[in-house]
Amino acid sequence: MTPYRRFPAITAALFLCLAPAGARLFAQQPAPAPSPAPAATPAAPTIKATPALWVVKSPKATLYLFGTIHVLKPGIDWHTPAVNSALAASQSLLEEVDNIDDPNSIRPLMMQLGMDQEHPLSTKVTKEDLAAIDTALKQMGAPGESAVEPMRPWLVSVSLSVLPMLKAGYDPQSGVDLLLSKDFKAANKPIRGLETLEQQLHFFADLSTTEEVAELHEQLKHLDKGTEDIDKILAAWQKGDPDTIASIENDDFRKDYPELYNKLVIARNKAWADKLATLLQGEGTTFMAVGAAHLTGTDSVLQLLHARGFTISRL
Repeated sequence: MTPYRRFPAITAALFLCLAPAGARLFAQQPAPAPSPAPAATPAAPTIKATPALWVVKSPKATLYLFGTIHVLKPGIDWHTPAVNSALAASQSLLEEVDNIDDPNSIRPLMMQLGMDQEHPLSTKVTKEDLAAIDTALKQMGAPGESAVEPMRPWLVSVSLSVLPMLKAGYDPQSGVDLLLSKDFKAANKPIRGLETLEQQLHFFADLSTTEEVAELHEQLKHLDKGTEDIDKILAAWQKGDPDTIASIENDDFRKDYPELYNKLVIARNKAWADKLATLLQGEGTTFMAVGAAHLTGTDSVLQLLHARGFTISRL
């Protein structure tokens, strides 16, 4: 499991930036001639999902905790009665970042933190990895390695993780975080972020070149899996099975990237738990929606809140 898919600011916003170009990604490949319109087919049935939802209460505050999938396939209805009731009762939304629905905010940051015109990709990675990148991008419908020459290795890794999901039908407009943000804005309810877009991008932009190249190499070794992991995570999320999500996302991540795991999971979860403990000392009802993997496993936000003396109930 690539660590990049854990970040809505990276995955969802990059999806929104790249989706109009589809699999051509960098708009360097001419669009194919339009094909005759296919015969109408029946709409796919709606999938009724039952994702996990928890609640924590203090004397004057209520906090709902909802694990999200940052990018979904269309046709999944995750609005269970419990989720709808919690949303209606909530006065504000707390997400990982507060402007996940604004790709214009991320484009300048991507240019600033993800591009390196003076040191092209071919000067940083091996010929073997360059060839693997070229083959992978062409198989996905992109022009090839030349399209990513100006990119830093971490942004190439992001692109290689996003493109298979685009081709498999995952839709940036269907992501839970994005839809919740739109709903709360429409209801004129405030939205706050635990982090900022820039902060999430810096988690990777601040890696050394050696670390970036090593992670890209690992990403290339697992390209043949395509969307296998995210498909399994989505299936577990739909069934409300946080233990399977933890097994897929956290166990492999902890084993394959121990330093990144400490930085991107443990440290962030602790920081979030501190903020939530402060929030619960106040008043009001808040709906918190963050990546599902942050709410399951031994290092989860839920475990950290429990260690601080809060009682957590699953609804």
